[in-house]
Amino acid sequence: MIIVQTPLRVSFAGGGTDFREFYRKHGGAVVSTAIDKYIHVVIKERFDDLIVLNYSRREIVNSVDQIQHGLIRESLRRTGIQRGIEITTLADIPSEGSGLGSSSSLLVGILHTFYTYQGKLVTAEQLAEEACEIEIDILQNPIGIQDQYIAAYGGLRAFSFEPDGRVTQTEISLSPEARMELSSRIMLFFLNKTRPSSSVLEDVKKNIPNHIDSLIRLRDQALSLRDHLPLSHFDVLGEVMDRGWRDKKSLSSRVSDPEIDVLYETAMKAGALGGKVAGAGGGGFLLLYVPPGKRERVREALRNLRQLPIQLEPDGSKVVFNQRRHRWK
Repeated sequence: MIIVQTPLRVSFAGGGTDFREFYRKHGGAVVSTAIDKYIHVVIKERFDDLIVLNYSRREIVNSVDQIQHGLIRESLRRTGIQRGIEITTLADIPSEGSGLGSSSSLLVGILHTFYTYQGKLVTAEQLAEEACEIEIDILQNPIGIQDQYIAAYGGLRAFSFEPDGRVTQTEISLSPEARMELSSRIMLFFLNKTRPSSSVLEDVKKNIPNHIDSLIRLRDQALSLRDHLPLSHFDVLGEVMDRGWRDKKSLSSRVSDPEIDVLYETAMKAGALGGKVAGAGGGGFLLLYVPPGKRERVREALRNLRQLPIQLEPDGSKVVFNQRRHRWK
């Protein structure tokens, strides 16, 4: 049996600039962090030749081609595993529409699990690249490429997406004390609704040619934040997130709605310096930057929303249990 743990993430700045349709012409940049909420993928060998999947539903099939779960099916094809396994996925939060990068974290974790099952060591870069290829090129999902990278690498990082297709990453180093301080200023509240990210991202992707100026500002905000965070200029995060949220809303009418706008302004009046809806938008979690002394006021102002406490997570996808046996097949 093998168990792989892969973190979810929150993105602070630059979302939307990781679409190929934008960064291939203008270059993109994001700043994001892994958080201490995870997806676990478990694999164990079976005595028979069946493939058994346990997720929100259960599949029992004879061949890879019969699998309905696209991420698992394509990962098995990529890694060459064909039969005699049971796979279980477990998530700390409901995965659909959370805005915390769950599908990409799941895919990175699945690939990592399958390679480990075969006794192969893989780099974070390889996991991220292959996850992007499966989600974007094979399954044709209308997404960017930031989530796969932060899930694989973990930590607090800045990623740059170059016009030639290269992805470079920079770890934003903080002392343990500074990391705890930044974690204490991040608040997440569930908006009591979710929306499939594809419905929002399809619209954002389609509108890219009409919003180049907004996307350039989002890219530059990420580059500015990358330079400020190592200096513990944390309040800049709130300011960047506030400007970024207003630019992000211009990309699609589906990113926000009147109810979300009221909740955001309520949080700002209570003391938050900035925020955004995590992920594509339209639902999921409201991410806020709240300076010291304002947390209780914000929590009271949003008392009808459930808070999800989080900490910054230093690690990316990793094997947490590995008991491999020699295969008899």
